[in-house]
Amino acid sequence: MAKNKKIRKYRKPINLNIGMLIFGAIFVYVIICVFMYFQTSHVARYEVKEGSLATNNVYRGIALRSETVVEAQSSGYINFFAREGEKVSNKDLVYTVDETGRLKEQLSNSISDENSLSERELATFRSEIVSFLHSYEETDFNSVYKFKNSLYNTVLKLANSNMLQNISDISGTGISVNFYNAPRSGIVEYWTDGYEELTGEQVNESVFDEKNYEKHQLMSNDLIAAGDAAYKLAVSEHWSVVIPVEKSFGQELLEEQYVKVLFLKNQYESWGQVSLHEGSDGKTYAELKFTNSMITFADERFLDVELIIHDEKGLKIPNSSIVQKEFFLIPEEFVGNTEEEGHETVIRQCYLEDGTISSEVLETGVYSYDEEAKQYYVAAGTLGAGDILHKKDGQDTYIVSTRATLTGVYNMNKGYADFKEIEILYQNDEYAIVRANTRYGLNVYDYIVLNAEEVSDDQFINE
Repeated sequence: MAKNKKIRKYRKPINLNIGMLIFGAIFVYVIICVFMYFQTSHVARYEVKEGSLATNNVYRGIALRSETVVEAQSSGYINFFAREGEKVSNKDLVYTVDETGRLKEQLSNSISDENSLSERELATFRSEIVSFLHSYEETDFNSVYKFKNSLYNTVLKLANSNMLQNISDISGTGISVNFYNAPRSGIVEYWTDGYEELTGEQVNESVFDEKNYEKHQLMSNDLIAAGDAAYKLAVSEHWSVVIPVEKSFGQELLEEQYVKVLFLKNQYESWGQVSLHEGSDGKTYAELKFTNSMITFADERFLDVELIIHDEKGLKIPNSSIVQKEFFLIPEEFVGNTEEEGHETVIRQCYLEDGTISSEVLETGVYSYDEEAKQYYVAAGTLGAGDILHKKDGQDTYIVSTRATLTGVYNMNKGYADFKEIEILYQNDEYAIVRANTRYGLNVYDYIVLNAEEVSDDQFINE
């Protein structure tokens, strides 16, 4: 009888080769790097760029001008001959009044007939249309109606001009037409709103209520009565814009005397002279007075303006990057230079092992220079209070003691927190504008620590 044989599985020996060892080492290294990455605090950086600060100094103001409303001297149908927004001289024809109404019929017929326009007349229309296209904004649809009225008045003016050329033929048809000239020079406007005599001292909160504001447009061929408003003249280039302001901000503007104003309608800039008024409602209003460009805004009562108070340009950095650091002040005669440019040195007194007094040359970091006091700002980590410094040439000594503070940021171009002095030109709640291209400061495209509280001096930085 055969004996049972127990079969055992043969275990193959682990075959380690160089490839598996390298793969295992790399795997362990990756695991360690990932672990260290999540265990290490990382510092966010910020790239320095040129820029400026936009401040929210946009206001809705009311425009005040020297305006004279000219009343009609007779009743009938009015027809305009001066184009709205153009300047007329004394005795220029502005409008006519047709007492019978028959001139209106002839004007209507002349407009409806197929009449050809001259190149000059066509140029007038092209100019008006192009101007509208460039200034149109969807948020200001009311400008479409202004454009429509302007074109309508232009058409009537051209038709009326043609009728005036044949005035001798009209005079024999029983038509009674009265001609009225401008009493003085000025800019013609065919609208009224009751604010023509408003002054800066009279402005209060109610005049800014545009819901109750009514602008009465005067149209050619309208029937008017004697004493009604025929048109108005803006007779002076001296005009102003009144805006509501906080009392404290108003005082700041008053101290400036003049402020740069940007008109948002067409991005035009001008300097306005500042005066303050206290309204009957107890609120403060700033009046910005101008001596030019009145004709540009003669058809507007309300204007959006921006006050350019701080127009500083430079390097734009976040406030979170700004830090204060303390330094020793060292007179310039105790600071020298190494042969390698850009490295300053001092000669410090020291003691040898046998107690003999000697000196040593230290390369020290200089972070700023005060030209008036002739002193360098030296890092406190390099020197200590009480250290004795020697002149390079001479026997005079200086005891390190005086400290001063600099404002700056931490530059991280070299992989560690390197303090750089900054000169702040203007600052708001989030950013600061600092001077560019200073000797010890920043340059455009430098990288700085976004949050200065996260690092310390000379700390190596992991991004």
